[in-house]
Amino acid sequence: MAAPEAWRARSCWFCEVAAATTMEATSREAAPAKSSASGPSAPPALFELCGRAVSAHMGVLESGVWALPGPILQSILPLLNIYYLERIEETALKKGLSTQAIWRRLWDELMKTRPSSLESVTCWRAKFMEAFFSHVLRGTIDVSSDKRLCDQRFSPLLHSSRHVRQLTICNMLQGATELVAEPNRRVLETLASSLHTLKFRHLLFSDVAAQQSLRQLLHQLIHHGAVSQVSLYSWPVPESALFILILTMSAGFWQPGPGNLPCRLCGEASRGRAPSRDEGSLLLGSRRPRRDAAERCAAALMATRRKSEVKQVPRAVPTTRVTRRSTQESLAVGGTDSKRELNPPATSYEASSTKQPSSGPAATSSASSSTSSKRAPASSASQPKPLKRFKRAAGKKGGRTRQGSGAESEDLYDFVFIVAGEKEDGEEMEIGEVACGALDGSDPSCLGLPALETSQRFRSISTLELFTVPLSTEAALTLCHLLSSWVSLESLTLSYNGLGSNIFRLLDSLRALSGQAGCRLRALHISDLFSPLPILELTRAIVRALPLLRVLSIRVDHPSQRDNPAVPENAGPPSHIIGDEEIPENCLEQLEMGFPRGAQPAPLLCSVLKASGSLQQLSLDSATFASPQDFGLVLQTLKEYNLSLKRLSFHDMNLADCQSEVLFLLQNLTLQEITFSFCRLFEKRPAQFLPEMVAAMKGNSTLKGLRLPGNRLGNAGLLALADVFSEDSSSSLCQLDISSNCIKPDGLLEFAKRLERWGRGAFGHLRLFQNWLDQDAVTAREAIRRLRATCHVVSDSWDSSQAFADYVSTM
Repeated sequence: MAAPEAWRARSCWFCEVAAATTMEATSREAAPAKSSASGPSAPPALFELCGRAVSAHMGVLESGVWALPGPILQSILPLLNIYYLERIEETALKKGLSTQAIWRRLWDELMKTRPSSLESVTCWRAKFMEAFFSHVLRGTIDVSSDKRLCDQRFSPLLHSSRHVRQLTICNMLQGATELVAEPNRRVLETLASSLHTLKFRHLLFSDVAAQQSLRQLLHQLIHHGAVSQVSLYSWPVPESALFILILTMSAGFWQPGPGNLPCRLCGEASRGRAPSRDEGSLLLGSRRPRRDAAERCAAALMATRRKSEVKQVPRAVPTTRVTRRSTQESLAVGGTDSKRELNPPATSYEASSTKQPSSGPAATSSASSSTSSKRAPASSASQPKPLKRFKRAAGKKGGRTRQGSGAESEDLYDFVFIVAGEKEDGEEMEIGEVACGALDGSDPSCLGLPALETSQRFRSISTLELFTVPLSTEAALTLCHLLSSWVSLESLTLSYNGLGSNIFRLLDSLRALSGQAGCRLRALHISDLFSPLPILELTRAIVRALPLLRVLSIRVDHPSQRDNPAVPENAGPPSHIIGDEEIPENCLEQLEMGFPRGAQPAPLLCSVLKASGSLQQLSLDSATFASPQDFGLVLQTLKEYNLSLKRLSFHDMNLADCQSEVLFLLQNLTLQEITFSFCRLFEKRPAQFLPEMVAAMKGNSTLKGLRLPGNRLGNAGLLALADVFSEDSSSSLCQLDISSNCIKPDGLLEFAKRLERWGRGAFGHLRLFQNWLDQDAVTAREAIRRLRATCHVVSDSWDSSQAFADYVSTM
């Protein structure tokens, strides 16, 4: 009897706490009704009035509301604002109540956007709060405009921050400054533990203050937080300093100003044991600094890009020497001085040379003035040589004027791209002293930038994605240098970045990374418009450089540009990249390749397949072979060397003349899923080929999924496939995709009747997208109703009038 008594007590309490406000609420509701021209409306129910009163006084009644019985609480939940609705979630679950429908309604009414059809929303509360956080941060939603969003007792950012798993920063870095402000310190601390993915979209040119804020934000979220993925999308003209900032911080590097620590957490950590020099070198992936190779690489790159300008300048003009110390100090930009400029001046070589005195001794004195108190000056007998600069990336705005004598050495752009340093014995080295042959790709260590070895190393991300972000030579050099020691990186995506000949530097850096102890890179996705290497040679080079890779996805839209005059002469493929030696055995489990037009050499593809004995999934998109025999050679290689292959996919390939090879695949007893997408399978001899195909499938007991979208199957082909599910079949097919196959409602209905006649149980999923089911809606509905008794049907309401050409071809 104790439980019912408690229930009645709570119910009475609910009525008592609401009674004081019910009469007032009733009078407010009734007053407008009397003066309404359309007549009085139905007054709210007493229970609803009580619920409104309780929700309006949740600040006082919250603990009592949590103790209410489930039936009463269920009626109050829709009346709460988002803050109390979020706080009461755990209590509601304990009482067997769900708030998902309420959060979904809030999404529809307040966000006014429809989630993608490809997105499966598992928790509408988390999705709403994450979107709400982003809107409040960008100022695109007014919380005072709706009482469900406004409550003076709660901070919108703080209350929703713990639900944020993915944060997007757009345009002029909106939101970065607000998050690092002192009033939002708790918000940032919460984000550091909840945020996993950080995205940048459509970035524009930003000022120094915004970059300083972003620097602090990345330090908190990546170095001291849980962010594991950074993605950049659609940045047509990347700003060099900002791009380098995002990359270096993502890789875990931090170079604070002299005597300054980046944040409070770093200050607490510094009171413990500091890492030794050897430990710092191990974090970078090597104990021995690679200075000389880095200098050769930088000098060669500068000589290549500034060749025409150098010819116009007398060699007798002296230059300023850049010491290792000044290079290290240049990385400190942004640590403490918000007035430092992060972009280089767009000055030509002649303009920079006019700043130097004409006499050699004077120039030497001026160059060493900033470091004479710390280092002994170089020998006066040595003749200074011109200092060369990288040109600003194409499309950049003009240079900005910097103030102060030390601004040039403190520039982040100069730190990365004017690389010079001291030799192992401490002697200064000038950039002009090195040869220009360091970019031949023979030495992966030439990608090293020595100043990073003195930076503090923190936690780094494991997934980096660059989508439609053109990489200049400077940006590619920075990325390659970071990759060579980025041992925590597990997945790398480079999509349409215009790498060009920089792909060779990328391969060298990946080879260097693969040699590092603890390398975790297991997934690589590369896609681009052009490639200086044919796609199969590029695939071979990647597999050789990364033998532990598990997932490789590579796509090139257009043929190799080896004869393109825009490609530098020295940018050809080095011999160690396109060697003809046998590919060693690798660990590839998934290989996806998108080919450009033109016939592909089957032996090269077979060599990759032979070395990939662990391959489980293979996808070939737009592949063309010289003859059906070449295609058969590939399939025979799969049968002999890839015994673990489970999934095989062909897309946009003309297999009309390869019907015997297709039958060979369907008889393979190791494959579990086969996809022929837009492969023109039934273009020739359909009357003879379909029965042969059905017979092969009926005898295959291991094949679970068959996808045939876009092959003009038609009603006749669909009815022929129905025989696969007959009583005398040993097929285990449970997934069938017949989308975009010119199927009409009457043919689908007959297909459903045959499945019913044979009495086969539910066989899984049937996909019917983009077929002509709108020609007879009644028959289509009847067919789908019958099919749903045997399988899960997925369809759409497609307008078949768009496919008149396909209709004519199947008449």
